[in-house]
Amino acid sequence: MTAATLLPMFAALADETRWSILTALGEEDASASALAGRLPVTRQAIAKHLAVLQEVGLVEPVRVGREVRFRAIGAELEATAKKLDAIGRAWDRRLAAIREIAEGL
Repeated sequence: MTAATLLPMFAALADETRWSILTALGEEDASASALAGRLPVTRQAIAKHLAVLQEVGLVEPVRVGREVRFRAIGAELEATAKKLDAIGRAWDRRLAAIREIAEGL
């Protein structure tokens, strides 16, 4: 994953409503109407938030009969988590090297 893919994803997740939607979809697939019933947001607003989440690859629509439900895409979330973990490990190595230098003085 590059900054070009991570930045839009983080921007999408920075919105509290989109985070709530993604959290709800992590529990179970749901339609925009079902999500609107669970969250204090209109169905139209939910649909717009779902479009943003879909655009960055975090959710996908699934047709179930006449209903369109959305599901979280675990692979994208896992890839993002791995990238963040790698960044964290790199910072840990840098900080350990700085500590060694400081303690050696």
